[in-house]
Amino acid sequence: MAVLDCTSKYCIIGAGSSGITAAKNLKQVGIAYDVFEREDDIGGNWYYGKSHSSVYRSIHLISSRPLTEYTDFPMPSEYPDYPSHAQVLAYFKEYVRHFDLEKDIQFNTEVTRVEPDEGGWLVTLGNPQTGAQIGETRRYAGVIIANGHNWHPKFPEYPGTFTGKVLHSCEYKTADVLREKRVLVVGAGNSGCDIAVEAAQNAARTFHSVRRGYYYVPKYLFGKPADQVGELSLKLRVPLSVRRAVNTFLLRMVAGTPQKFGLPKPDHKLFETHPIVNSQMLYYVGHGDITPRPDVQELRGERVLFADGSEEPIDVIIYATGFKIVFPFMETALLNWKNNHPSLYLNVFHPEYDNLFVVGLIQPDSGQWGLEDIQAQIVARYLVALKRDPAKAARLRELKKRGQENYGGGVQYKESTRHYVEVEHFSYRHKMQKVLAQLG
Repeated sequence: MAVLDCTSKYCIIGAGSSGITAAKNLKQVGIAYDVFEREDDIGGNWYYGKSHSSVYRSIHLISSRPLTEYTDFPMPSEYPDYPSHAQVLAYFKEYVRHFDLEKDIQFNTEVTRVEPDEGGWLVTLGNPQTGAQIGETRRYAGVIIANGHNWHPKFPEYPGTFTGKVLHSCEYKTADVLREKRVLVVGAGNSGCDIAVEAAQNAARTFHSVRRGYYYVPKYLFGKPADQVGELSLKLRVPLSVRRAVNTFLLRMVAGTPQKFGLPKPDHKLFETHPIVNSQMLYYVGHGDITPRPDVQELRGERVLFADGSEEPIDVIIYATGFKIVFPFMETALLNWKNNHPSLYLNVFHPEYDNLFVVGLIQPDSGQWGLEDIQAQIVARYLVALKRDPAKAARLRELKKRGQENYGGGVQYKESTRHYVEVEHFSYRHKMQKVLAQLG
């Protein structure tokens, strides 16, 4: 099979939130590119109803509008504090239109293989509907991976079997599956709590199983989005210990402690796990519409046994147990794989390759798209510096040899697969801005 020469271009994999900002930033510095998207339109995870989209119909952002948007493209002022998935997708489409990106995006095209070749990268393309190759391999100057990391479901392993209906949170779309059923939601991430709340409104009974205790942050404090209140203390450089003490006190004053609602006491300090932002969870637990349960001990046909010895008949189990970081189109060794995930500087830059990057491989404690934008800005400026100012490029080349560092801003995250790519957004953004300034 002949290889198409595209060595004057970069390949961007995915047209979700990270892929489109990667394209925008390459375009602004004059670097040619092709974007490949397996669906028939942009949006990635936020393209509701598509096979690789994990969002459900009732979903809204858990970070507020100004702390989520791209750095140079504000969300419409008429949007609410926490936009819906439909508003998010409309925002992405307007972003693509504004920066004139769509002509360089090839839809309904899946990247099936990426491998190094002669200093560049061979990219093999396939049809996502049939799985067949579409008869084309291209050689690119470099690759920017932007395929997202919240789409390949991770399931826990429990002894026994369950004979009822089983879904992962990424498969859950509407409340129809919950109505008049006895529902068990497993997992206390934001999706798990959202689905448990929706079950409380629709199911016959709702049980929520968690392995440990968590802090539950309301969406509003003092009439403002909670993340905006927290951002003020970060801007004032309030020490972590003070911020933790003040916020722990505020949560107790506003909502009480989780254990007062029959939930387990957190086994960690505030900020040491990814935040759960939900104003309704404690409300429905307090009203008896959500029954807390510890971890599952055994599946027993139509029943489930929990670690405290209690047992319940269950019709539907929804596992909100997170995702695996997966790059199905390339060997993990090519991404400096360590401890089941890539070890990349800033979670973007490969220690050795100067033409392989990942944009969007972060789990921030606030909004994501502005951080992805800055990641892509650094990539674009680095590529320019490699050609025009090797001395500046050399500084970043030395930095990226470190691989992944701790981006917790002083926070030691709880050991968990959930925190493989967790970042404290404020210090991480500041670190990236320093690197960006050094590139000129």
